[in-house]
Amino acid sequence: MRASPPRLFIPLAGEYVSAGFPSPADDYLDVGIDLNEQLIQHPTSTFLLRVNGDSMTGAGIHNNDLLVVDRSLNPHPGQIVVAVLDGTFTLKRLVFKDGALSLEAEHPDYPPINLQRYNEVQVWGVAVYSIHNLNKLKLPI
Repeated sequence: MRASPPRLFIPLAGEYVSAGFPSPADDYLDVGIDLNEQLIQHPTSTFLLRVNGDSMTGAGIHNNDLLVVDRSLNPHPGQIVVAVLDGTFTLKRLVFKDGALSLEAEHPDYPPINLQRYNEVQVWGVAVYSIHNLNKLKLPI
C-alpha cells in the first residue's frame, strides 16, 4: 500500500475567474485547497503519467503533459483511456462504433485503432485530468 501524499495547501483566490467578460477581482485569498483532494478521488489506484506525443491535442492533451489516471474507474465509450495493446501503452479515446470498441486519437494524422488486431488488449486506466504548462504550448501564431 502506498503512503498518503503529504497535504500541501495552496492559496485559493476566490472560487472562479471569469473567462468571458471581466468581473471585479476579489481582494482576498480564500481558504487554501489541497490539489490531491481536488485531482485524486481514489488515491490508492491513481497514477501520474507523462504524455509523449501529439495524438490527443484535439482533446487538450499535449506532449509532456502530466496525466492523472484512475485505475479504479470502469471505462466507458467517450472517455479518454490509457490502454495496453500487446504490451505497449497508448492514450486514446474509447469509442463504440458499428458494434465494436476501438481507440481513436484526437488528431487527424492518426487513424483509429482496431482492437481486434491485437492479441492482448487491456484498458489500464481512465484519464481524469491533464496538467500542462500554458507557457510551453506550441500554438499557431
